[in-house]
Amino acid sequence: MSELERVLFVDDDPAIRDLIDVALSTVGGLSVRGFSSGEEAVAAAEAFGPQLLLLDVMMPDMDGPMTMSALKSLDSLASAPAVFLTAKVHGKEVDRLMGLGAVKVLSKPFDPMTLADELRAIWSETGGGTAG
Repeated sequence: MSELERVLFVDDDPAIRDLIDVALSTVGGLSVRGFSSGEEAVAAAEAFGPQLLLLDVMMPDMDGPMTMSALKSLDSLASAPAVFLTAKVHGKEVDRLMGLGAVKVLSKPFDPMTLADELRAIWSETGGGTAG
């Protein structure tokens, strides 16, 4: 199993993007690319080659589930685990997102000091993906 190194994340809120970037790159030592929309992420994802996808659920135009579907339709990302970030962490919503193919649903607000470790744990639990 390879170690988690590259994470692609999408959130339409610039403050959250900045926080995720610091949490994963500065605190967590990961290589990250952040995007403000699903469209941007899909256009640049294959060039970056992420091992794990971290997606906001509620975004204008292309929401998290649509973004996940579009990213996973790319051959190189078909097996990349997807994790959703949402403020609405209640049973039915979590079940819906997991049913769409997410491996985990994390709540907002999240702890920037532990986010990278949480993603590494998820990466290990999912067998480190089969891509990479």
